[in-house]
Amino acid sequence: MSVSRASGAATHQRPGDRRRTLPELLAGRARKMKLDPEREQKLRDSAVRLLRRQLNLSHLLLEVEGPPHKKLSLSQLIDRDSPKAHTGLSSSLIGSALRDQASQLGVPVAVLSSQVVASSIVQICEAGTEPSHGVLLDLEQRKKLSSLLEITQYLLAHSMFSRLSFCQEMWKVQNSLLLEAVWHLHKQNVVSLPELLESHADVQAVVAWLFRNLHGLCEQSEQMDTSCPQADIARAVLSDFVQLLVLKGFQTNSGLRGEAEPEHMPQVAVAVLQRMLASALEALAAGVQEESSAHRAARCWFSMLSGHTCSMISTDSPKSFFRHTLTQILTHKPVLKVSDAIQMQREWSFARTHPLLTSLYRRLFVVVSPEELVGHVQEVLETHEVNWQHVLSCVSALVICFPEARRLVTDWAARWLARAFEDFDLDSMVTVFLLVRQAALEGPSLFLSYADWFQASFGSARGLHGCSKKALVFLFKFLSDLVPFEAPHYLQVHILHPPLVPSKYRFLLTDYVSLARTRLADLKVSIENMGLYEDLSSPGDITEPHSQASQDVEKAIAVFEHTGRIPAAVMEASIFRRPYYVSHFLPALLTPRMLPRVPDGRAAFVEALKRADKIPPSLYATYRQACSAAEEKPAGPGMKADPSCAEGLLGPLTAALQELRAAMTDPAQYDAISARVAVISQRLSSALGLSEDDSSSEVTKVQLSVLVPKLEQREQKVVDLLLTSFCQNLMAASSFAPPDRQGSWAARFVTATCGHRLLPAVLTRLCQLLRHQGPSLSASHVLGLAALAVHLGEAGPAFSDVHVSPPAPARGLSIPDFFSSLLTCRTKESTLFCLRFCTAAISYSLCKFPSRSHDTWYSCLSPGLIKKLTYRDWLQLELEIRPDMDSLSDMDRRHFHHWAIHERFLPEPSAAGGCDGDLETACTVLVDTLLDFCHSSQSREHAEDSGLVLGGCTWNRDILSRLQEMVVDLEQGPAAPHGPSPAGGHFLFRIFRRRLQALASGWDVASRLQRQRELLMYRRILLGLPPSVLVSSPRAEQPAAPNCDEFFHLVNSELRNLYLHGGTLTHAVIVHFFRGLLNACLRCRDPSLAANLALTLCQTECPLVLTSALLWWPRLERELRCRWRCVPGPLPRELQRLHEAQRFAQSFLSPDAASPASPAPRPAWVSAAALYFAIQRAGEANRIGLEKLVCQGEELLVFLFFFSLMGLVSSHLTPHAADFLKAVGVCAEILGCLQERNVPWLQLFQLTETDAGLGRVLLRLAPDQHVRMLPLAFYSLLPYFDGDAPVREDTFLHVAVDMYLKLLALFVAGETSAASTLAARSQELQGQDDPVGLVTKARLFLLQSIPRCPRRSFSNMAELLATHGDCDPELRAALLSRWQATPNTGLSQEPRLF
Repeated sequence: MSVSRASGAATHQRPGDRRRTLPELLAGRARKMKLDPEREQKLRDSAVRLLRRQLNLSHLLLEVEGPPHKKLSLSQLIDRDSPKAHTGLSSSLIGSALRDQASQLGVPVAVLSSQVVASSIVQICEAGTEPSHGVLLDLEQRKKLSSLLEITQYLLAHSMFSRLSFCQEMWKVQNSLLLEAVWHLHKQNVVSLPELLESHADVQAVVAWLFRNLHGLCEQSEQMDTSCPQADIARAVLSDFVQLLVLKGFQTNSGLRGEAEPEHMPQVAVAVLQRMLASALEALAAGVQEESSAHRAARCWFSMLSGHTCSMISTDSPKSFFRHTLTQILTHKPVLKVSDAIQMQREWSFARTHPLLTSLYRRLFVVVSPEELVGHVQEVLETHEVNWQHVLSCVSALVICFPEARRLVTDWAARWLARAFEDFDLDSMVTVFLLVRQAALEGPSLFLSYADWFQASFGSARGLHGCSKKALVFLFKFLSDLVPFEAPHYLQVHILHPPLVPSKYRFLLTDYVSLARTRLADLKVSIENMGLYEDLSSPGDITEPHSQASQDVEKAIAVFEHTGRIPAAVMEASIFRRPYYVSHFLPALLTPRMLPRVPDGRAAFVEALKRADKIPPSLYATYRQACSAAEEKPAGPGMKADPSCAEGLLGPLTAALQELRAAMTDPAQYDAISARVAVISQRLSSALGLSEDDSSSEVTKVQLSVLVPKLEQREQKVVDLLLTSFCQNLMAASSFAPPDRQGSWAARFVTATCGHRLLPAVLTRLCQLLRHQGPSLSASHVLGLAALAVHLGEAGPAFSDVHVSPPAPARGLSIPDFFSSLLTCRTKESTLFCLRFCTAAISYSLCKFPSRSHDTWYSCLSPGLIKKLTYRDWLQLELEIRPDMDSLSDMDRRHFHHWAIHERFLPEPSAAGGCDGDLETACTVLVDTLLDFCHSSQSREHAEDSGLVLGGCTWNRDILSRLQEMVVDLEQGPAAPHGPSPAGGHFLFRIFRRRLQALASGWDVASRLQRQRELLMYRRILLGLPPSVLVSSPRAEQPAAPNCDEFFHLVNSELRNLYLHGGTLTHAVIVHFFRGLLNACLRCRDPSLAANLALTLCQTECPLVLTSALLWWPRLERELRCRWRCVPGPLPRELQRLHEAQRFAQSFLSPDAASPASPAPRPAWVSAAALYFAIQRAGEANRIGLEKLVCQGEELLVFLFFFSLMGLVSSHLTPHAADFLKAVGVCAEILGCLQERNVPWLQLFQLTETDAGLGRVLLRLAPDQHVRMLPLAFYSLLPYFDGDAPVREDTFLHVAVDMYLKLLALFVAGETSAASTLAARSQELQGQDDPVGLVTKARLFLLQSIPRCPRRSFSNMAELLATHGDCDPELRAALLSRWQATPNTGLSQEPRLF
C-alpha cells in the first residue's frame, strides 16, 4: 500500500496516542530485535517490495503535508533544511521505485526519470509567489529545487536520466519555466544551456524565449535593492549567461569546440546578444523615461557588457564580441543622412550624448586598444551604412577617453583626406570633415579647433588641394555642396581662413565666398559682425553682436595680459571686420569707468591699441572724458557692476563640480566620472566667456610675473572653484580608496580644466598661493595642490613652457620646474612650507604610481620638488637665503657651510651627489650654480628684497666667501700646481669657455644682451677671487714669464666686445690683472725680466690690456710703484714705456710744450692710444695740440685716426649728441692732416687678421661691433673728403663700394637704429643725417664718383658685386656700363655667383 494509505489505516487510536512516522516505527522495532545484519537486509528488501507495489511517482517526489494530519512525507526528503531529511536514503528509494515503474510501463528508466524531474521542476516554478512575468525563484522554491537537483544528480550518476528527453519535456512547458531554474540546471551540470537550447528545432523560437527571459531578468534586477540576496543571484545569472553567450557566439578558435558541439548554438547566441543590444539602443533612441522598465533593462544590460564580466573568458571571444557590438552600435538603424549629420552633430558631443551610451562606449574601449578601435571604426565606415549619430558620438567618446586620440584622429583624418583627393571621393571628404568637427567639439585641450585644422590643411601651398586645378575644383565643389546645411560658424571659418589658391584660380574662391556670404545673409548673420572668439558649444548658432563683444573683450584682455601683445584676432578684426570692431568691440572695451591708479589689464590693453592706431582719436578722447567725469562724481546705480551676472555664469559650473563630487563618493557612479568632467569642461568655457573652438595658438606661451601675479576677478573665482573642487574630490576619493586605485579622474580633471585657455590663470593663482601665501595654507589644501602639481607635471609635455618675469629667462620652464621655482627657502616660514609641500607631492606620487620607474617618476616631479640635496641643489637653496631673515647667525651659517662642503658633500661620491673628494670639482659646481642662479627669477626677487645687487643679480654673499676660501685652498694645498698650468687650464676659465659655447651667437639684440650679462657675471666673479687666478705661476724654464694665456684669450674673444669705456677694459679688471702680474713676477728670480717678457708678449697677443692701462694710467701708476718698492731699481722697462707714452701725450697737448713736438715713443700704436685718450680728456682744448700732428710720423697718424674712428662709432651707439659732434670733429681734423700729407688711410677700412702687424693689432683693440660699424663712420666723414683727391686713388672705389654695400646690410639688419634714435631726439644734430639720409647721400656720391674714377679702380670689383651686388641694381648697372667696353675687366659679363 502507499504511504498515505498506510498512514490513514490507523483509525482506532486512543486520544492520547500520537501517530509515529515510519522511521520511528522501524527504529523502535530495531530496538526490540537483536541486531542482525542479515535480518536487517531482508527487512529492507521487504519494504522496497511493498513500496514498488503501491508507488505513486508524482506524490513520491513532491508530497506535501496537510495541516490536519501528521503523516510520513517524502517532501522532507527534498527539503534539505529539515532535520528529518535523509537524502541518501531518498535517492536510493526513488531510484528503485523509478526502475520498477519503468519496468511495469515498458519504457526506459532514463526517459521516465526525465519526465518525472521535468514535471517536478514545473511544479516548483509554478508554486512561487512572484508575478507571472518574473524569472527568479523565491527562497522556498530555491530550496526545493536544490533538493530535487541532488536527486537528479544521483540519477545521472547511475545512468538513470536522459538529458535529451528532459530537454524535450522542458520545451513543452517553456512558458512555465523560470530562467533561474535553467541557470541552476546549468550550474549543477544537470543540463547545460547549450544542450537545452540546441534541443529545440526552431531557432527563432529559442531566440525569442531566451531574449524574453533575459530582458525580463534585466527589468526585474534593476528594481531590487543592491544589498538583497535576490540582486546577487540576478547579477550572477546575467553574468554567467552573458559569458556563455559570448563564448559560444564568438569563439574564434574552432579547435576548442568538441566533436559533439551543437551546430546552431553560435547562431542562437549571436542572435540573442544582438536583440538585447538592439532593444537597449531603441529604448535610448525613443527617449524613454529614466525609471521606465525599458530604461532599467538597458541600464542593466549595458552594465553586463564590461571587461570585468568577460574577463573570466580566457579566449579571444570578448574582443571579437566587443568589436561586433561596436559594429552593431555604429550600424544600428542608419536612417540619418549625411546632411542631417552636418546639421545635428553639435548635439552629439560627449557631454550631450545619453550617459548610458557613453558608459557603453567606455566599457567597450577597455578591451579594444585605441589603434584597433580607430581601425575598426574606419573599417565600418568603409563597408557599412552607418548611424551617424552613433559614429560621431563614438568619436567624441574616443577623444575624451584616450590621451593619444588627438594623434590617432589627426592621422586618420589625414589619411582619409589624402584618399579623398587621390580618388576625388566625396564620401571620404565628408567623412573627414564630420570626424574633425566632432573631435573639435570636445575643446582645444583635447583636439585642434576646426579653424586650426582647416587652416593647417588648406591654408598653405603644401595642402593637397594645391596639386592641380582638378583638386581645387573638387574642394570648392564639396564646400559649395555643404553650404545649405552648414552652421554659420563653419561658413565664417571658411571665409576668414580661406584655402590658399593660386591667383589664376582665384575665381573659384570668390565664387564660394559669395555663396557663403549669401547663405549667412539668409541666416541673418553678418560676417562683419562676427565675434572674435565664437562659442561653438552654445546651443544656437547666432549670437547677438553686443553680447558676443563683451565676451570678446574679456578674452582679448586675458590674452593680452598673458602674452604682452595685442591678440592676432583683434588686429585681424580691425582690418578685415572693421564694422564689428568699430561698432561693437570698441564700445564694449571703452565702457566709461573710474580708471585705477595703477593701470590694470584693461587700461594697458586700451593704451596698446591707442599706440597701434587701432582706436580712432575722437573715440579715445570721448572715452577719456567719460572716465574723467566718472572720477569726479560717485558711481550711480547704473554704473555699478551687477555681481549676480558673474554669479549666474558660475552657477552651472558650480553645479557640475558638485555633481562630480557626488560621483566621487558613490562607487556606483565611477563610470560616469568622465562624462562629469566633460560637462565641467563645457561649462567652464561658458563661465569664462571663452569658445570651445577658440584657437590655442593665441597663447603661444605662458608668461606671468612671479613677483606681482595678477588675475582678473572672474578668472580668480573660476580658478578658485576648480582648485577647491580638486582638493575636495581628492579627499573624498581618498576616503574610499588609496591613490593608485582611484582611477584616472585626477588626470582627466587636470587635462579638461587646465588646458591652454585656462593654464595661465591656473598657474598665476598657484603662484599667488604657493609663493606668497604658502605658510597660511591648511593641510588639505597643501595635499590637494601638491597632487595637482604632480598631475600638471605628468601632463607637462602637452602644455606650453612657462616664461616667468622679471626677468624672462632665455628659455621657458617646464611645469615641474615652474613649481620648483615657486618653492623658496629664504625664510624660516617658507622653508617649513616648502618641506610640507614637497613631502606631500612625493608621498602622493609614490602612492599614485607605485609601479613606475624612477625616470617616469622624475618626469612628474623636478629635482627641486624632490629636494634630494645633492651638492648643487644645496647650493641653490643656500643662494636663496636672505641674510637679514636667516634663522642662523652669521657665525652659525659659516660653520654650517664649512661642515656641509668639507664634511658632507666634498668626500661624498659623485653618484650620491658629492664631489669625489675633489676640491676643484666642488669649486666648479659652485661657480656653475652661482651663474645659473643669476639667470633665475629668484635672484631678481632677492635683489628687490635685499638690494644686494651683484652683476645684475643677487645672491647670498656668504657663498662667494666660501668660493674665495676654496680657491685659496686649491692654490696653497698639496695638490696646487707648480710650474706650467694644467693642460686644460684653470677650472674657472674652463667653466667660462663651456658656458659661452652653449650661448647663442649672433648680432641680434637678444643674443648680445644675454652674452653681455653672462660676461658681467664672469667679471664680477673674477674680481672677487685672488688675482693669481688671472696670472699663473711662471713656467719652470728660465727666463720665464708668468702665464696669462687664458686671461688674454678671454679678453680677446669676449671682454673686448663689452665695449665699455670706449672699447677698453674697466679700471677694476686692469688693476686686478696687474696685481696678479706683479705678484707672479715678484716670485721669479728676475722680477723685471719676467714683467718685461709678459708685457712684450702682451703687445702682440693682447694689446687691449696695454691701451686700457694707458686709459687708467693716472690711477694705475701709483699702485704699480707701491707694489714694486720691494724690488731694488726702477720699474720694468715695458712699464716705463707706458709711462713715456703717457708723458708724450700730455706734452703734445700742452700749450707750453715746444713746437714741433718730440717724436712719439715706440711702438707707435701705444703712443697713438695715449694721445687719443689725452685728447678725449682735454675736451675743446685739443684743437691747439692737433695742429702739431703735421710734424709726427705717418704711422702715428694712421693709428690715431683708427682710434678716432672707434670713438666716432662709439658716439653713434651712445645717446649723447655732444659726444658725436666732438668725435666727428676729431676725426675730421686727423683726416685732414692725413689727406694734406698724402698718407694712405683707406687701409683702415679693409683690415683683416692676415695683415702683417697693422690688421692683427688693430682688430684686437676694438670690439667686433665697432669694426662692423666702420661703414657708418666712413660715410659720416663724407663731407670732409678732400675733393677729388680720394677718387683718384686706385683703391678708393673698391673701398667706397664695399663700405656702401656693408652700410646697406647694417641698415637692413637694424643695426643703425641707435644712430636713428640719436638723430631724431637731438636738436643739435638736426643738420646731421640719420641712417636713411646717410645711405641716400652715399649712393648719390658713388653714382657721381664712378664716372670720375680711373679704370684701374675697377679691378677686383666683380667679386665684390657677386657677393652683395643685388642690393642696389642701379649701382651695379652704373659700374658695369662704366667699364663694359674695357677688355679683361671681368665686368663685361655677369659675374658667376656659383
